[in-house]
Amino acid sequence: MSNRHYSVKEQDVEKFNSKLLSISNARDEGDWKSIPHTHPFTELFFVSDGKGSFLFDQTTHSIYPGDLVIIPPYTEHTERSLPNQPLEYYVLGIDGISFLASDKTTGQIICNFNDDTSIFNLFRQMLQEIRNSQYGSEAICQRLLEILILKIIRSKHLIPVSINSVRITKECAQIKEYLDVNYANRITLDTLTNLTHMNKYYMVHSFTRYAGLSPIQYLNRRRLEIACHLLESSNHSISDISSLTGFSSQSYFTQTFRKAFGMTPVMYRQTHGETAPS
Repeated sequence: MSNRHYSVKEQDVEKFNSKLLSISNARDEGDWKSIPHTHPFTELFFVSDGKGSFLFDQTTHSIYPGDLVIIPPYTEHTERSLPNQPLEYYVLGIDGISFLASDKTTGQIICNFNDDTSIFNLFRQMLQEIRNSQYGSEAICQRLLEILILKIIRSKHLIPVSINSVRITKECAQIKEYLDVNYANRITLDTLTNLTHMNKYYMVHSFTRYAGLSPIQYLNRRRLEIACHLLESSNHSISDISSLTGFSSQSYFTQTFRKAFGMTPVMYRQTHGETAPS
């Protein structure tokens, strides 16, 4: 008799607060047009058959069977099939976690698992469990999700990032309030990440979706709003207004102002100031 015995050791594996929100399986039958859209949670999009393209904002990527597309919260995206090669795919909606590439430059990731059938099987098992809806199906799907996350991180060397869609909205509002009040101070992206304890990439991306402008763009707009008010209602010099509104120099203030309004601060004061001709 041959017998092999392996002891199971407890490993210090990071605990993820990931929560499975939804599971779906679809095949592009050409009966509806996929349009760019966003979600407040992370999506895992797995291609099981067909070929096509995946659109992130302004970039397009070819996708094939075995490709896993990781879509961060609030990222505009859609998919398109190639003619006569309709995409078939699984989609998981998950809250509490997303991923960064190892260089931390992006949260939009496409990786291929064509040589690892266990990934496809995990998606298929989750769909089967939720369809059958038997005792413990939700708990089993949640455990399968945890296995899937660990396998993705281990095989593709991705960096897990803890997030929460509710927290994102709350902390984006906190960033906006901070910028509204502290516009005169020197503020960097590091200032805002230290304030919210969010990953820098997700902080910028989430705030842009929340406010329609990046944090720095919003800050400059706020500064320009205050500068316009001071130009209209005060006798402060251009240099003083530049300093009072947080611009690093008068020349940068003038450059930014001209780009925004098509005129210099001096010209704006002449046109809109209290002493301007009516």
